[in-house]
Amino acid sequence: MSECSSCHGCGNTAVVELPRRAAVRTVALVGPPNSGKTTLFNRLTGLRQKVANFPGVTVEQHTGIAELPDGRAVSIIDLPGIYSLSPRSEDEQVAYDVLHGARAGAPKPEAVLLVLDSTNLARHLMLAAPILALGLPTLIILNMADDLRNRGGKLDLRKLSLELGAPVALISARGGEDIEQVFDFLAGAMAKPLPTLLPVLHDVPKCREWAGSVGNKAGYLPPIAPKWTRRLDSVFLHPVAGPLLFLLVVVGVIRTIFMAAAPITDIATKAFQISGNWMTHALPDSLVTSLLMDGVWRGVGSVLVFLPQVLLLFLFIGILEDSGYLARAALIADRTMARVGLQGKSFIPLLSAYGCAVPAILATRTIENKRDRIATILIAPFMTCSARLPVYALLIAAFIPDRNLLGSVITLQVAALLGLYLLGFLAAVLTARLLKSSVLKSAQAPFLLEMPSYRWPTFQSLGLRLLDRSKVFLQRAGTVILLVTVVLWVMAHLPYTGGKAPTIENSLAGTIGRTIEPVIKPLGFNWKIGIGLITSLAARETIISTLGAIYGMDPDSQALDLQKALRKDLTLGGAVALLIFFAFAMQCMSTVAVVRRETGGWKWPILQFTYMGVLAYVGAFIAFHVIS
Repeated sequence: MSECSSCHGCGNTAVVELPRRAAVRTVALVGPPNSGKTTLFNRLTGLRQKVANFPGVTVEQHTGIAELPDGRAVSIIDLPGIYSLSPRSEDEQVAYDVLHGARAGAPKPEAVLLVLDSTNLARHLMLAAPILALGLPTLIILNMADDLRNRGGKLDLRKLSLELGAPVALISARGGEDIEQVFDFLAGAMAKPLPTLLPVLHDVPKCREWAGSVGNKAGYLPPIAPKWTRRLDSVFLHPVAGPLLFLLVVVGVIRTIFMAAAPITDIATKAFQISGNWMTHALPDSLVTSLLMDGVWRGVGSVLVFLPQVLLLFLFIGILEDSGYLARAALIADRTMARVGLQGKSFIPLLSAYGCAVPAILATRTIENKRDRIATILIAPFMTCSARLPVYALLIAAFIPDRNLLGSVITLQVAALLGLYLLGFLAAVLTARLLKSSVLKSAQAPFLLEMPSYRWPTFQSLGLRLLDRSKVFLQRAGTVILLVTVVLWVMAHLPYTGGKAPTIENSLAGTIGRTIEPVIKPLGFNWKIGIGLITSLAARETIISTLGAIYGMDPDSQALDLQKALRKDLTLGGAVALLIFFAFAMQCMSTVAVVRRETGGWKWPILQFTYMGVLAYVGAFIAFHVIS
């Protein structure tokens, strides 16, 4: 293997000739946040990934299989992003335990892939000393080689490799540049430099001094920040223009989600309706046919048609995150967070709650202050998650006219959806203010955030993200929603006497709905909506499958699509009340379970569920009586 004496972004690996080692079977992928670690993980493993929780904690464990050129497979554990191996948060504790072989359910890695940002090398090298001190075979991966090269950065890879006593590879995970060097390391085909004497570093200043010294000896010249980066930051981080632009981005995303996906949803709805009618006539009249068509097809299909809108939401979140803009948005939001007693670190979990509250609550583990962390956990479910989006879209399309409000840019329907997102955010902010001024008081912590470079998102990264979200959505449709629909169909056909099923109103399901109807009637809801509210405790979007199945089994409405059927039973006031109810209520048992695990008991989840339920009922009551 040839040596590389210096590098100006050449991408060659710095080595000296030593015996190769055997291929490894389990590798830990480590790196600071925003180093491109996840991009590399996706590049190495493709679609051969799975996500679970480390035993005993709620930190997610991402594992994947990398296929080597010779056909062998290597298991890669993607550890949480960390800046040090001095455990202060749950993320850092998990990384520490896995690397030391002390985490149950996770095998001790035989080697380490340490990913560092080559454009921030002086700062990221601080993690190299404790990782190399573990004594495991380690490949130092300097990512973002294209940025280093294009922005005039320099580095002598051979000197850096000798200083660290480990092979060093300069790659671009985003573009796949020189990625084969990582596979060479995994296959044991890469030589290792002679070991070097690493200092024992116990505090940050000494570690920073050592990292700077190593960088200087390797001739590291940091790249120059592009002028356009500085110009963009001068706008995006401006105290006035920054928040206004962020607001415009939010409005644009919501408008696109509703307006662009609506035609696709309409086409999918008609396709389900036409195919359902065809199959109903083609199949023999029986209970099995009724279960398949009135229950499963109409119920699950009512939810599946909203997949395009959910995917559009995650597409925009992915673009904003991969481009580097979300880090700027977090810095802008820190000012608002401080006013309600929270810190900027709360913004990232709250932002991810727009996708799903469960991973958002898991993301709070990076917040070191326990009171801030609990406060963030308690307000996260107020953010409009993707499970609410199908419910919002259905009711808005059914009851809000599609008329221009501010020209063609913002219609009444777009304004309604934007208002619901804003309502959830305001409820979260006011609740945080209440918590931080009473039971969860704590000192304000400084917010430190490393700004990633602006980059163009890649089709591969976005594609994998959307594929993952599609799988999650379809799994819910094929498990939770399907189960609820089947159980509902059975309850709608009991008691089955004399070879005949009762009417839906007199069935077991109808009896349950009519029992709770007096409680929800002041909100403008009837017994059918009541059944939907009960089933939606399993998952919010199951109310759609529930109503789809109920109306499908009702002779008076089975010929109507769901929007028209709802207009028969709900007034405008009742529809708005239902929207308000869903904006506030905690209708997600998986979120309740995660909150219990994260907070270590039932006190906080019970308080959270009760508070959000009361707020939902009062808000819906006021909305119904004001509009009616």
